[in-house]
Amino acid sequence: MFELKIVTHFSAAHQLKMVAEKCENLHGHNWKIEAYVAGKSLNNAGVLIDFGEIKEHVSAIMKRLDHKFLNELDFFNDDHPPSSENIARHVATSLQAMITAPEIHVSRVTAWESENACATYIV
Repeated sequence: MFELKIVTHFSAAHQLKMVAEKCENLHGHNWKIEAYVAGKSLNNAGVLIDFGEIKEHVSAIMKRLDHKFLNELDFFNDDHPPSSENIARHVATSLQAMITAPEIHVSRVTAWESENACATYIV
């Protein structure tokens, strides 16, 4: 099994209800996103998938999140608030929908909301 990772960043604001008093206030983070894709075999060029393709897909996802108030985006709601956990899940499911090669899958996405706190969605 091979696994590739790309790292990117975005900045955005959110509010989390019923978590902790200070998190209920409007606040922002500079998120770091680590996205992993995996597969069992390499192509004729000797790679799982071109890093450029994964970076292009993740960049498109980041454009939908960057400098936004996440609570106002359609894919976050009361059942799926814009927590680090749900951000990681959103990136993972969005990235998987963009990958056309059936033998390659998103294996996990980690969303870092600070230098010492993150959430990982494992597919």
